[in-house]
Amino acid sequence: MILVEEAIARIVRAFKPLAPEQVSLASAHGRVLAEDAISRRTQPPVAVSAMDGYAVIASDVATIPVILDVVAYVAAGDTFDGTLKPGQASRIFTGAPVPNGANTIVIQENTEASGDCVTVKESVDEGRYIRPIGMDFSAGDIGLKSGQLLSARDIGFAAAMNLPWLMVRRRPRIAILATGNEIVMPGAEIGAGKIVSSNSLALGATIKALGGEPLQLGIAPDDRETLRNMIAGAKGADLLLTSGGVSVGEHDLVRSVLGEEGMELDFWQIAMRPGKPLMFGKIGETPVIGLPGNPVSTMVCSIIFLKPAMQAMLGMIGSHKRRSTATLGSDLGANDERQDYLRAQLSHDDSGNAIATPFSRQDSSMIAKLAQADCLVVRAPGAPELKAGHKVEIILIGDGLVQI
Repeated sequence: MILVEEAIARIVRAFKPLAPEQVSLASAHGRVLAEDAISRRTQPPVAVSAMDGYAVIASDVATIPVILDVVAYVAAGDTFDGTLKPGQASRIFTGAPVPNGANTIVIQENTEASGDCVTVKESVDEGRYIRPIGMDFSAGDIGLKSGQLLSARDIGFAAAMNLPWLMVRRRPRIAILATGNEIVMPGAEIGAGKIVSSNSLALGATIKALGGEPLQLGIAPDDRETLRNMIAGAKGADLLLTSGGVSVGEHDLVRSVLGEEGMELDFWQIAMRPGKPLMFGKIGETPVIGLPGNPVSTMVCSIIFLKPAMQAMLGMIGSHKRRSTATLGSDLGANDERQDYLRAQLSHDDSGNAIATPFSRQDSSMIAKLAQADCLVVRAPGAPELKAGHKVEIILIGDGLVQI
C-alpha cells in the first residue's frame, strides 16, 4: 500500500493541461482560463464624477458661500466640449465626464440652485468626488489570469474589459464504466442479490460539477470478453473511470482484463479508509483510475483523487492542496495505520467558527450519511485520540468548482 499523498502526486503528474478552446463570454461561467485575459479598454476612460452635484474649480469655492454661473449640464453619456472658467460651474451627474477646467465636485446637498446660478455652501478640496482615468483598470492590464476558474464576478469583469470571448481549457472527457453482475440501473426490477447502481450516476454528476463531460459506457457484467469490448469504448477519452472489480475476489476482473489489454499499472491499494482498493495506470494513451465498487468509497475517492486529476487537466495545478480546518465537535479514538476520511456535518458557534462533528457510525455501506455530510474530517495514520474542541483538518465536499 502507498500513502494518500504519494498516490495523489503520481496521479497529478500523469496529466497535462488540455488544449484551449475559444468560447463566448456568455458561455464562459465555470470554465477555466487557458490564457490571460487582457483588458482592451481603460476604465474609466476619462475622469468622471462619483456623485450628483456641480463640477467646479476648487479655488472658486475656497471661501463660501459663493455664487457661480451654471454654464453646462452633463449627464452620464453626455459631454461638454467647452472649458470651465473661473466663476463657472457645470451641473453634473454620477458617471458623467468631468468638464475641462473643473477639478472637483460639490455634492448637490451642499448647494442651492437658482435659475442659471448655484450657491455653493461648503468648500471642497481639489479632486473630491472625481474618479480619475484608469482608476479601475487600464488597457493592457492582465485582468484575469490563466488557470483561473471563471466566476460570475469574473464574467462581469471580462465584459467591462470589452472582451467578447475568452480562451478556456477544453472540458475533460471522462469515460465511466461500472462493473458487476449484481448491478442494475435505477428503476429496473431488483431481483434477489441485485444492487441498484448509484456509482455511475454519482460520478457523472461529479464530473459535470468539476467542469468535465461524462461518457457513460454502461454496466459491464463479470465476463472477460464483454468487459474487454466495453473498455474499448473509452478510446479517445481523457480518462477512464471504472467502478468495482479492482479488489482481490475471483470475480473482480477489471484489473486483470486491463492488464491483458496492455495496461501499465502504476499502483494498486492505498493506505486509506474508505477506498483502499484503488488502482491507477494507463492503457495506451488513456489514464485509468479504478475506483472501489462500494458507493461511499467511490465518492470519497472521487473527491480525493478524481478532483485533482481533473484540475490538472484544467490547468489548475495545486488547487487540490487547499484545505480547511474546523473545531472537532465530538471525541475521536486513536487511528490505525490507514488515513481516515470521516463523514461529518458542519455547524457554527456563536462566533461563527466552524465545528465538524463526525457521524457516530462510519460504515462505508451507509451512503445516506455521505449525502448528509458537509465535509470529511481527515485523520492521519496513527493519529492519537482527540477530544472535542481540538482543531482538525477538513475537506469541504460542496458540489464542485463553479463559483458566483
